[in-house]
Amino acid sequence: MSTHQPPPSVSYSFVMRLTYPNRIGMFAKLTQTIGKLGGDLGAVDIVNPDAKRMTRDITIRARDHEHMEAIATAIRKIKDVTVANVSDQVFLLHLGGKISIKNKVALTTRETLSMAYTPGVARVCTAIAEQHSKAWQLTIKGNSVAVISDGSAVLGLGNIGPEAAMPVMEGKAMLFKEFADIDAYPICLRTQDTEEIINTVANLSVGLGGINLEDISAPRCFEIERRLQEKLDIPVFHDDQHGTAVVVLAGLLNASRLSGRPLAGMRVVILGAGAAGTAIAIMLEHAGVKDIIVCDRAGIINAHTRPDLNDAKKALAASTNPRGLSGKVEVALKKADVLVGVSGPGLIEAKWLKHMSAKPIIFALANPIPEIMPEAAASRAWIIATGRSDYPNQINNVLAFPGIFRGALDVRARRINEAMKLAAANAIANCISRRELSAEYIVPSVFNRDVVKKVADAVTEAAIKTGVARKGRPRR
Repeated sequence: MSTHQPPPSVSYSFVMRLTYPNRIGMFAKLTQTIGKLGGDLGAVDIVNPDAKRMTRDITIRARDHEHMEAIATAIRKIKDVTVANVSDQVFLLHLGGKISIKNKVALTTRETLSMAYTPGVARVCTAIAEQHSKAWQLTIKGNSVAVISDGSAVLGLGNIGPEAAMPVMEGKAMLFKEFADIDAYPICLRTQDTEEIINTVANLSVGLGGINLEDISAPRCFEIERRLQEKLDIPVFHDDQHGTAVVVLAGLLNASRLSGRPLAGMRVVILGAGAAGTAIAIMLEHAGVKDIIVCDRAGIINAHTRPDLNDAKKALAASTNPRGLSGKVEVALKKADVLVGVSGPGLIEAKWLKHMSAKPIIFALANPIPEIMPEAAASRAWIIATGRSDYPNQINNVLAFPGIFRGALDVRARRINEAMKLAAANAIANCISRRELSAEYIVPSVFNRDVVKKVADAVTEAAIKTGVARKGRPRR
């Protein structure tokens, strides 16, 4: 298993307020201690300079919580240094939540109040009662999405419950607003019962233009999404499945262009048979890939040698593994061109990559610690992608879901279908020109503002062509 440690990350950034004698060499002792322990020194701010005592705020990046504690402990042991406080920057950012509701109309006069609320609002209510479709124009419905989770599969943390899922759902709502100007509501449900989730979401969908399901464990997520889409006439999109699959396909399309090898002819191994792995397999099949092998922690998904498979994995077995392989993931990797990991940390050994084809493509997407660290894979892999922001080629769902929902909402789509997802993947890939492509640049930056527009345009075209749009394309 991979033993490489991840580098220090801004997600484990903390500030120490230190007071120490104002004499030459004291600050050097601090920086040397931080450096010896592998911390990354950031901003250094003087709080209170004094002829005898100096007080400074020192920002440090660590690898993880244990690393933070080790650095803080070592600093406390330095003679004559007083640690006034230690502040975790991530927790400070989340204080009071990360989002708020803001009025679009300023209630500064009695006249405005009378139009926005009673008595004027009654006329608008009557108009909608007579024609329900007017809610799209006269309420927030046309630009709103609910981000819904039951807390059963949050990031790599597992089943941590609805309260603990809230920071992630708030973050998702932030991304919707920042990148696509969509108003999104974080909603975490205190139930993990499939029927209760379906009924609750269906009942609260009245004022929404779309549903983004998030961090719901497999295989329940498949049924919840399918049945909600059957019940509702607005898009229901499980981002852990489809957002990931769209961005993976975009990256592989550009890897294919760069290598000159047709994607359809590549042998692809997917490690992870949950929500993301299943959706990636299905999407790659729609993109024309013929040879896909999916593995879980027990090995290759094969119905003949694995009679204990659940229904979701039986369906995977029926559509993948055309050569009928069985055994561990090492068997699947022999002569494979692509490995996509959506499983867990450290599950791939570097020596296994030697059995892959020349110039293998490795997407190790477990987050924050991938299946194999890029440093460990670098001697063999040609292209490496991760889910992390501190390495090249970040496979990040924010490249997909804001533009997909923007396009769907703009034409009031009833659903998000395979054609729309394929269009989104191609649009993301095409944000990088052939001249710009390189092994370390196969997906655009999440801060490239052209991505949302191009994805939205492609999605609206696909929605109109496939008949799921209720109105024509908007002017952008």
